[in-house]
Amino acid sequence: MGNCNDSSVEELQACESHQWYRKFMTECPSGLLTFYEFKKFFGLKNLSVSSDAYVRTMFQTFDMNNDGFIDFMEYVAALSLVLKGEVKQKLRWYFKLYDIDGSGCIDRDELLLIVKSIHAINGIAQEISAEDFTNMMFDKIDINGDGELSYEEFMEGIQNDEMLLKMLTESLDLSHIVKKIQGEIRAYN
Repeated sequence: MGNCNDSSVEELQACESHQWYRKFMTECPSGLLTFYEFKKFFGLKNLSVSSDAYVRTMFQTFDMNNDGFIDFMEYVAALSLVLKGEVKQKLRWYFKLYDIDGSGCIDRDELLLIVKSIHAINGIAQEISAEDFTNMMFDKIDINGDGELSYEEFMEGIQNDEMLLKMLTESLDLSHIVKKIQGEIRAYN
């Protein structure tokens, strides 16, 4: 397994998993990633207060057993979801991420805060402002007009609107972070 140029898909996946594990254990020898280490791991520093709060929310959604740490299995599950998950799985995760206060609904302020934070973290110029995106989302999918998006409204509304689904998926695309980590893995080997 020392060489990652093997031909079978299973061998490539095993080799990639081994490299991710080595990267994880190099960055986090205890095997438990703290919030501080999580930010360092993904190269997230000098964040605004709102962006830091977003990253903390993301960390908490990845910490599936709520023990305050991300272990390797939670890390792999999170990466798998973000990179390879089906649309419904990703949308469930997005909803949980946006529902900052855990009320079971997303209000405008929560959505706006998260979208602004995502824009700041991604560092990529966006075609639409966070305010316009938030307003568009509520205009299109807040069916009952109560100023909150229920889980059902969110899931159904996003899945039935290709443009919103594309914009949401692109805004939460973490592939540039994964590519950075993969580059570090290659440099390490």
